[in-house]
Amino acid sequence: MVSIHSRFLFTLTFVFLGGVVVFGQNKLQQKVPEKTRILFLLDGSGSMMEPWGRPNQIKITIAKSILTSIVDSLRQNDKLELALRVYGHRSPREANNCKDTWLEVPFKAKNHNQIIEKLKEVKPKGVTPITYSLEQAAKDFPSSPGYRNIVILITDGIESCGGDLCATSRELQKQGVFLRPYIIGLGLRAQKELECGGKFLDANTPAEFHNILNKAIEASFAKTTVSVELLDSRNQPTETNVNVTFVNTFTGVPMYDFVHYLNRNGQPDSVQVDPVLDYDVVVNTLPPVVRRSVALSPGKHNTIAIPVPQGNIVIRQEGRKDNSLEAIVREKDKMEILNTQRSNESIRYLTGMYEVETLTLPRRKFSIEVAPNKTQNIYLESPGIVNVNTIAPGYGSLYELNGNGTQQWVCNLDDMKSKFALTLLPGKYKIAFRVKNASGSKFTGSKTFTLKSGETLTVNVFN
Repeated sequence: MVSIHSRFLFTLTFVFLGGVVVFGQNKLQQKVPEKTRILFLLDGSGSMMEPWGRPNQIKITIAKSILTSIVDSLRQNDKLELALRVYGHRSPREANNCKDTWLEVPFKAKNHNQIIEKLKEVKPKGVTPITYSLEQAAKDFPSSPGYRNIVILITDGIESCGGDLCATSRELQKQGVFLRPYIIGLGLRAQKELECGGKFLDANTPAEFHNILNKAIEASFAKTTVSVELLDSRNQPTETNVNVTFVNTFTGVPMYDFVHYLNRNGQPDSVQVDPVLDYDVVVNTLPPVVRRSVALSPGKHNTIAIPVPQGNIVIRQEGRKDNSLEAIVREKDKMEILNTQRSNESIRYLTGMYEVETLTLPRRKFSIEVAPNKTQNIYLESPGIVNVNTIAPGYGSLYELNGNGTQQWVCNLDDMKSKFALTLLPGKYKIAFRVKNASGSKFTGSKTFTLKSGETLTVNVFN
């Protein structure tokens, strides 16, 4: 159970790891499932008859002996259920049976003796249908909630039946069938072929295999906590109140979402997460900051420090107290819209250069620098109102006249009305307009006018 301060609202989205515990009014708390299911997926193909490590010993004998010892040692764990699936052990190699995979012992409490006895019967024979076995393993896990589902694949060879292990594993993880599998290679240097299917661990000797298998199981149960330090411009962890997302690095699926919190001592609180996965930690600032492929130390408290120095932008217009004015905010020299901000809102951004474009008539563009813990104010004068009279409906445009004699298009005029109002920022303007029934472009009328802040002005285009 994750400790949580009484003032901390922990909104959490769970894809694989269970759900949310409600306690008290308006308070939610994450919970990593206390129970675990581990499926041992054992290679029983013909190559497991090869010698390995000790004199006069073969891979399957060593693997079964070590796995038997591990299963026996887990008898007292009442929060664990085990199952055994074996592939390549029922059909001879010449049969090339790419569906030779069997759930030999299903999940059940206290089935350790069944697994140990079944291991004694396994005799390597056939091919290596790893991908198909993993697909079938998806059906082995009961649908009852409250469990973490883990696969430990033990193999001495790579896929021999043409399956796409990486795509299959990724899809099953996205569906929430199981967490990232552990893939233990027995004297197998095939990391590139297998690591995309899970966490690949290469055991060159029987002793390494025993040690790796033990650590994989221990990591599955280790209570692991993490604090995220959001660093300011002085590298002090003072930034807070930002949404932080832990994304499964392998699948891209968000696993945890929470709103960062500092306690009354100014320290980030800790949360419990599953150490089986690697995470992309996304700090949802403007723009977001991502720390990729974060591997946590199981059974320990982990601290992740991420620099996110921020300042504020506020857009103000004279006489306007509401937030009805909008502006587009972009990072400098980038086309993508970062945010649409309303007037009188104080929004935090990472320190750096930005371009702010107000959605006024005409639009105004500002290039500003956001400094650490400073507020950058953008001020606009109060607009005026122009009542336009064109005698009859027609076609035309409004231009703003610049001090250097050039003009800038502002907007097209309403072609359905002869009288309409425009709310404009103070400035000098020109209207070019032709009524619909005019017999040529030479009958285009032009009118210039100057509008002051807060002024209401009537413009007759043809007078």
